[in-house]
Amino acid sequence: MERKLKKVADSETEQVQVVMAGHINGAGRLFGGQLMAWIDVVAAVTARRHSGRNVTTAAVDHLEFKTAAYANEALILKGRVTWVGRTSMEVRVDSFAEGLDGSRKLINRAYVVLVAIDERERPVEVPGLELVTEEDFSEWKAGEIRHEQRRKASKA
Repeated sequence: MERKLKKVADSETEQVQVVMAGHINGAGRLFGGQLMAWIDVVAAVTARRHSGRNVTTAAVDHLEFKTAAYANEALILKGRVTWVGRTSMEVRVDSFAEGLDGSRKLINRAYVVLVAIDERERPVEVPGLELVTEEDFSEWKAGEIRHEQRRKASKA
């Protein structure tokens, strides 16, 4: 039986949050843990859309804070599948702070690995990824490298 393929665009996810007073840390910026929670949700929704299954987060191997976000800014989080294995999916989540004029600045990029699970919480096969755009291909190649690095690190 041939493995089903899905396009990156089929599972892309976008979430919008407004940074509120309760999301701010002692330095007056968005609390990193809050952003991480939002990233995890966007990654999970993206992986669920790709796999058609419940998922569990297996790793966050790259989470880079580029700049801060502040109260009353709109935060846009965009998720896209970048690489898939047999049961796992790597999802890139880009987070942007949006100004009142509509301008956006990238504040964070994260790569999250999720595993599709069945009703007994056992890993289950996911669809393959049909690469269409140049970005799809370059993300796939980089995802292969990250996957190999994670595999090597888990054996160390």
